Amino acid sequence: MVELSQNPNTIALVEDNAFDAELTQRVLNKQFPNLNVLRFTDGVSYLDFLREQLDKHPRHPYLFRATILDLKLPKLSGLEVLKSVKSNPILKVMPVVVLSSSREPKDIETAYQLGANSYVVKPLEYDKFTSYIVELGQYWYNINQPQAI
Repeated sequence: MVELSQNPNTIALVEDNAFDAELTQRVLNKQFPNLNVLRFTDGVSYLDFLREQLDKHPRHPYLFRATILDLKLPKLSGLEVLKSVKSNPILKVMPVVVLSSSREPKDIETAYQLGANSYVVKPLEYDKFTSYIVELGQYWYNINQPQAI
């Protein structure tokens, strides 16, 4: 596995749906060849990975450039993951983009209350979905300036 401190061009993709994850990774890798996409299939493995990185590098942890987070995950919901990340004084500066099929106002409101940096509803159409992924990549990888720790 790539040590995150060696690759500052890494985003996390926390997505249990194999098709959505594969499509997202393929689009991002094609559009941004220097971008490393590290996929997690559930919230527990993602949080475990973050804790491991904090334990290894407590004074200078590497944080993902951004995290793309689904809400409907096994083991731990995306909202619970978001709450855990944003309640950590070190991790809270890491951008988290919720990418979910849910249009429920309560999900959107809760995500923002917990500290989501963006909330995007997954389009059902293939072309629109890939377009959204390209735009997310453009913003969070090329345009947005990450906060220095």
